[in-house]
Amino acid sequence: MRSAYDVQQVRAAEEPLLASLPDGALMQRAAAALARRCAGLLGHVYGARVVLLVGAGNNGGDALYAGARLARRGARVDALLTAERVHEPARAALAAAGGRLRAAGTETDADLMSAADVVVDGMLGIGGRGGLRGVQQRLADRITELPALVVAVDVPSGIDASTGAVDGTAVHADVTVTFGALKVGLVVAPGSQHAGVVEVVDIGLSLPQADLTLLDADDVAAMVPSPDGETDKYRRGVLGVAAGSDTYTGAAVLVVGGALGTGAGMVRYAGTSHPADLVRARWPEVVVTTVAEAAGNAVVGAGRVQAWVVGSGLGTGPEAEHVVSAVLGTDVPVVVDADAVTVVGRHPEWLRDRVAPTVLTPHAGEFARLTGLDRDDVEARRLEHVRVTAAKLGATILLKGSTTLVAAADGRVRVNSVDTPYLATAGSGDVLSGVIGALAAGGLPLGDAAAAGAFLHGLAGLLAAERPEAPITAVDIVEHLPDALRSVRG
Repeated sequence: MRSAYDVQQVRAAEEPLLASLPDGALMQRAAAALARRCAGLLGHVYGARVVLLVGAGNNGGDALYAGARLARRGARVDALLTAERVHEPARAALAAAGGRLRAAGTETDADLMSAADVVVDGMLGIGGRGGLRGVQQRLADRITELPALVVAVDVPSGIDASTGAVDGTAVHADVTVTFGALKVGLVVAPGSQHAGVVEVVDIGLSLPQADLTLLDADDVAAMVPSPDGETDKYRRGVLGVAAGSDTYTGAAVLVVGGALGTGAGMVRYAGTSHPADLVRARWPEVVVTTVAEAAGNAVVGAGRVQAWVVGSGLGTGPEAEHVVSAVLGTDVPVVVDADAVTVVGRHPEWLRDRVAPTVLTPHAGEFARLTGLDRDDVEARRLEHVRVTAAKLGATILLKGSTTLVAAADGRVRVNSVDTPYLATAGSGDVLSGVIGALAAGGLPLGDAAAAGAFLHGLAGLLAAERPEAPITAVDIVEHLPDALRSVRG
């Protein structure tokens, strides 16, 4: 499991180390690692051309000291200073090593950057907030047109290191060399989309337990139980599914497929006749109960289950409200997806009154309807909004999108490390709800089920996309879920 930290946590961890080390020692550690990474990208340092974009903070000092190391190995190093005052000892070190320093904002900037093999972004550090302006903005805009590799120092300038928010212009890096700890802004969109490949350099920080983490395959393997000699279908979990309608028939098939592909011991489906017939035809192992519209009591009376999935393709009218209300009135974990998220937005008390855990799985548009926020604001400040809403509703929220976040009501967040654009296909979210429901029915705590389910769902999408006939469909994701499970189990 990997941990990510905000600026306040990193600063607190740096303080005792700064107090115990000689002045400048921590910066030299960072600069040495940065220089090594740049040298590795260059392949041959002698004769290479390196341009440093240098701001007033410590990141600018890191860049200058790294530039001095590269200059001593024969690189041509030009530093464009974007502030009147920069780290003076580092500036002197670069000059002594033969580097060239000049104020940014002249006509020569474009020529220097166009000829560079590597551009090092050290304009703003982890304390920077807001988009870039003035000469820094112009340089960041120029970077996107360059053939050179762009290496960001600690974080790409212009992203909020604590949240991933990007207000205006920010640098797009190919590689980010970050020091001491993985920063939240490097793993949460939109900041993560600016970071490129992230390399964490150990500089000796002693860090606390993080409240934002990323699961890896080993973590998921430890969470998801493997069948053993004592296993039967009831121990593997019985999942109830209330999804689909005469308008959205396929949703029922996909939710059930996601559950079966993840290893649910048994699935009980309860729905109207048309989707019920499709489920019977596609998944003969499922126990199907046909109910009338708005028959919420008949849905929950279909048989005993250990968890429910409700909402995919259900609609948002009065009939759907009856079903959602009945399912949320049960005492087992519930996965609230798609249309049910919109319904719950009108009745948040249904969540607050529950005695059993609940997870909501909205995409940004559904989350906007749930909260009354603007969708663009949701996308821009995903971490902030998902944390606030989870606490307000007393539920776990899995916010799908460019970075899938799983936020618990207590503020802890897990970031899905295998998000992929291949999942952006109709019905993919229906499959995900079935995956989470199966894990919850099998006994996994609902927050763990959501995080592990998002990982397996993403991995199945990646495995499906390896076929030469990609792009993929939601059915492809279902078919590759067993492969994803086998993969994480080694």
